[in-house]
Amino acid sequence: MTRPATMLEKVERYLKHRRGLGYQLRIEGGMLKQFAAFADANGHRGPLTTELTVQWAQRPSAGDRLYWARRLEVVRCFAKYLSVSEPDTEIPPRGFFGPAHRRTTPHVYTNAEVADLMAAACLLNPRGGLRPQTYATLIGMLACTGLRISEALRLTRSDADLEHGILKVRETKFRKSRFVPVHPTAVRALQSYASARDRISPSGKCDRFFVSDRGQPMPYSTVRTVFRSLCGGLKIASRNRRQPRLHDLRHTFACRRVERWYDTGTNLEGLVAALSVYLGHAKVSDTYWYLTATPELLARAAARFEAFASGVTEGEVRP
Repeated sequence: MTRPATMLEKVERYLKHRRGLGYQLRIEGGMLKQFAAFADANGHRGPLTTELTVQWAQRPSAGDRLYWARRLEVVRCFAKYLSVSEPDTEIPPRGFFGPAHRRTTPHVYTNAEVADLMAAACLLNPRGGLRPQTYATLIGMLACTGLRISEALRLTRSDADLEHGILKVRETKFRKSRFVPVHPTAVRALQSYASARDRISPSGKCDRFFVSDRGQPMPYSTVRTVFRSLCGGLKIASRNRRQPRLHDLRHTFACRRVERWYDTGTNLEGLVAALSVYLGHAKVSDTYWYLTATPELLARAAARFEAFASGVTEGEVRP
């Protein structure tokens, strides 16, 4: 007699299937394994039930409804997969705990804040070591390219074609790769950093573009901690309750790029789609998520609409 599959075995089959389609499911995979451990530890057998998923989603009981909703959403996708082979599977209703996602307003850095962060990074210890230049260059590159921090930290030396000013970003989110052109001023900064890095850390130690003073890859947790310390030292305060993040530099890049297009009178039709490709988004709606209604951006949009409504074309001077 065939032994019934455990919930963990079902979860592992699901993750193998989804990852074979290109989804990484790092966080979701961990959550599903936690759910499977909960179900198996409680002796659950047979089809998945809504009661079981709701019980797990509400752990810990001190969590807020947004957290519960997110956990339930992860299991809901798994339940839909199971329902194909197990028709008695109960799929938790959408919105059981309310919305599972909430957009937190990002901190859009001013040009002065970015410059101050880079200057503060140059003063990091050890003075004269590689670490100050690593952080200053990394922050500057994130601000002028909009790369995800994970993409920047995984760049290899061969990925940075500084002769032609192009970064190759390999198989990141959704296993997409792309080429990212870099402005000549940024290329010069990257070349300066690469020269300093190669003097201190020859290529034989590590193939990453950004490395620590010991020539090792840069852990995200360490970079995040240093960045938060820099923000705290400069008293850069978020305009919401959350601390400014490294990822907010990506939001900043998207907003500033659209502002520049407004300033030059560029027709934005089709350009947001190009920006989406540059940022490595799967769909253009993801790019709109990054476009925060900053006062600067709203002022430019309002001015263009006013000109349109009054019949004034770009560059025309009204009497």
